[in-house]
Amino acid sequence: MDPVTYERRGAAALLTIDRQERRNAIDGPTAELIADGYDRFVADHDARVLVITGAGDVAFSAGADLKAIESFAPRMDDPRGPLGISRVISPKPTIAAISGWCLAGGLELALWCDLRIATNGSALGFPERRWGVPLVDGGTQRMPRIIGLGRALDLILTGRIVDADEALDIGLLTEVVPAGRHVDRALEIAEALARFPQDTMLADRRAAIDGIGLTFEEGLTLEAQSSGPTRQTAWAGAARFSGGEGRGGAGSGV
Repeated sequence: MDPVTYERRGAAALLTIDRQERRNAIDGPTAELIADGYDRFVADHDARVLVITGAGDVAFSAGADLKAIESFAPRMDDPRGPLGISRVISPKPTIAAISGWCLAGGLELALWCDLRIATNGSALGFPERRWGVPLVDGGTQRMPRIIGLGRALDLILTGRIVDADEALDIGLLTEVVPAGRHVDRALEIAEALARFPQDTMLADRRAAIDGIGLTFEEGLTLEAQSSGPTRQTAWAGAARFSGGEGRGGAGSGV
């Protein structure tokens, strides 16, 4: 079996890490395959959302394979990051479908995604703290932006593992689902996102991401600039709404 598989599922691309004998830990060659799968997704116009998961139900990913750490030597200065994609920003939405352990670099990979869907029994954290291994795939930057600096420092400094319920409470997870439902739920959300007018959704997503670090005034300017090219879509959508289309109520899409 290939350690990374790529398949189309409707409007989504499903990227699966399959090294179950190593709890889907990632070595250098696996990181290369993750990068290849990401490039394939970006180039595929009809793939609207990328869903990343780990094979089986034991682990999303236990992070970098520390027993093959030498395989990362050529990747440490890679501008895309050791795990293959951690230092790039996807132009399209991304979802992590998590079951079981989501640790270390695996958690950093999940943080790279826009949304994180996990099963009840999942566990997330940075246990590499106890071995002196640093976070090098964006975790120190993404986690504070997702759950706030105080909570992020708790997890980064202590290395403690949180269960799915606590992760949901602090905003680390988007949704918790029953065992075995993580991929299906991620694909359901992907299909819902794919049905929205893409130019306005992608413009809003990019403005939200690029606005991090800007002043409030700069962020408002960025939002205004982002909305300009999508004005025709907005007017057309408003006209459809006025005509009675799509009034299914809140939550009817996803």
